[in-house]
Amino acid sequence: MRILITGGAGFIGSHIADLLAADGHEVVVLDALLPQAHGRAGAPSWTRDHEFVEGDVRDAEVLGRLLPGVDAVCHQAAMVGHGVDPSDAPLYASHNDYGTAVLLAAMHAAGIGRLVLAGSMVVYGEGHYACPEHGDVRPGARRGTDVDAGRFEPPCPQCGRPLEPGLVGEDAVLDPRSTYAATKLAQEHLAAAWARQTGGSAWSLRYHNVYGPRMPRDTPYAGVASIFRSALERGEAPRVLEDGRQRRDFVHVTDVALANALALARPAAPGTLTPVNVCSGEPHTIGDLARELAAAMAGPEPVVVGGARPADVRHVVADPARARELLGFHAQVHFADGVKAFATDPLRDPVENDVAMIKKPF
Repeated sequence: MRILITGGAGFIGSHIADLLAADGHEVVVLDALLPQAHGRAGAPSWTRDHEFVEGDVRDAEVLGRLLPGVDAVCHQAAMVGHGVDPSDAPLYASHNDYGTAVLLAAMHAAGIGRLVLAGSMVVYGEGHYACPEHGDVRPGARRGTDVDAGRFEPPCPQCGRPLEPGLVGEDAVLDPRSTYAATKLAQEHLAAAWARQTGGSAWSLRYHNVYGPRMPRDTPYAGVASIFRSALERGEAPRVLEDGRQRRDFVHVTDVALANALALARPAAPGTLTPVNVCSGEPHTIGDLARELAAAMAGPEPVVVGGARPADVRHVVADPARARELLGFHAQVHFADGVKAFATDPLRDPVENDVAMIKKPF
């Protein structure tokens, strides 16, 4: 197949491009190379093995030139992170939602009916919880006073008792709690509408906490694994928020690339968008990550500092069953092996820390 990968020079997109090319597909990489994500060095070295076009997914003219002859689109281009402050909202909506709308319109014009969308676990908000008395419940947003007092676990909204976290499935009630999360859910709605209107086929691969080689570093939008590694490289202890017991599913970027390849090989049902968790199926705490990485780098023990990031949630642990059933996807990289390798993996060069860049991430 000939496959267009938007955002294909980035952390995840570049691994997808490499895997698809190795599998014999013809890959076209589209990336805006915004300096907020890539610095000013131009196209990364890993784009040299692919047909590469520097351009913005919001540019219908560029898409009109690239899409004829394309069999499927893998849409990775997005502005990522929690949203540093509310003034970033127009940029998130422009890159993530308007960009997706322009892409879908161009795909329709070109007669392309297959889409794989980079979704995100952030659309869930909090994960799945059960109360011993009231069964499955949806906790409300955590109160600042509770966090300040070290009460990190969300209580049952009916009786106030502690809740037991479980696996969150794709049919869970969606509750985005940040600007980024809201735009990722809007992407799914746009893609679902496109699929219904055109008879097209769309997957939304809801990535959980992705880490691995080429991960961005030293920006306000870096993932927690990158933040911990940067601290350790400076000889500092990783600073772990809350009590370190908040649970996540850390999935290696090569496994995320594999999930995309499987989704491109198996179209979803026509006229639908099908969401699928992309996860390791191996839950761990943030504290686990900090300790494993510190040990791998022979660095200082992590320090638990309390507090919490704005809009952050307590536990989000994915149910991997649908990915196994529909895509035949099983994560290949175990947590301990992946974290040990991450200690020395090549990361994306730090982006220059000026105000203009920080205000406009890609």
